[in-house]
Amino acid sequence: MFTKAPWWIRIPVLFFLVYGLMEYFIDSGVQPAIIKYPMTQVFMLLVLLLLIAIELILNAIETVMFKILSPEAQERYLAEKNKKSEWKWGKAMYAKLTRTKKIEEEGEIILDHNYDGIRELDNVLPPWWVYMFYATILFGLVYLVRFHITDDYTQAEEYDQQVAEAKIAIEEYKKTAKNLVDVNTVELLTDVSDLNAGKAIFTTNCVVCHMADGGGGIGPNLTDANWILGGGIKNVFNTISEGGRDGKGMVAWKQSLKPIEMAQVASYVLQFQGTTPANPKAPEGDVWVDPNAPEPVESGEEAPVEQVSDSTTVVMN
Repeated sequence: MFTKAPWWIRIPVLFFLVYGLMEYFIDSGVQPAIIKYPMTQVFMLLVLLLLIAIELILNAIETVMFKILSPEAQERYLAEKNKKSEWKWGKAMYAKLTRTKKIEEEGEIILDHNYDGIRELDNVLPPWWVYMFYATILFGLVYLVRFHITDDYTQAEEYDQQVAEAKIAIEEYKKTAKNLVDVNTVELLTDVSDLNAGKAIFTTNCVVCHMADGGGGIGPNLTDANWILGGGIKNVFNTISEGGRDGKGMVAWKQSLKPIEMAQVASYVLQFQGTTPANPKAPEGDVWVDPNAPEPVESGEEAPVEQVSDSTTVVMN
């Protein structure tokens, strides 16, 4: 069977083509699919074995068909198979862009200059170099008109525009990449789905110490205003992540929970504030005041004293 490409080219090309399509259609995030999903390794191994099997079958068919041919047909087949393919269009384009003279024709362009037996040829500049030179001139003219005559935009304006676009892209990415959150960027989550996820995590891991209603048991009460390591979403997130006090506090959950899960359970824990548990534990720690909370506005004017008049005064007047 006549083929223009040998088997040692066909198999790798087809193999990596299938691999590229697999990586394109399988959503594996930042990791390659072949690493994130071990089953894809088995799939690619089967693809490789299948390609090798196809080549062996084709080779066997070619051998059988060759043997049943007549001697004249075999000679024609071998001559056609061994004939090298020529890229005539490519050769013609190469000759046009280089415009080189063959060695046999160099006598037509030789000059009279003779330097110790060294002769000079009157070669023309390669057309590809001439075309690129014309292209740079055209580019320079367009650049001159656009940026120095019409004042389209400056490099500083382009930089500011790209920075603004990058910031927008980063914010959009953060909306879908919640696991990038840390103690400095965590915010209170209010979506029902996040709070429900936080409740599920709390029920699985935290109820044994803090009770289902947050009233406290082995762990502190979560419903009052007192906090041992500080309140607010950032402090609670950090406590869940890094653990409580050394030797007698809560263990660090950063090895067991993802950042988004710690943010969800921290947001759910803060929902206990102001509720009334069945058996509340005595307050522990200090009353925590949010340093970022707006200060209450104090009015300098005293409230007017209300004048009360009785019925006797009204009658006398």
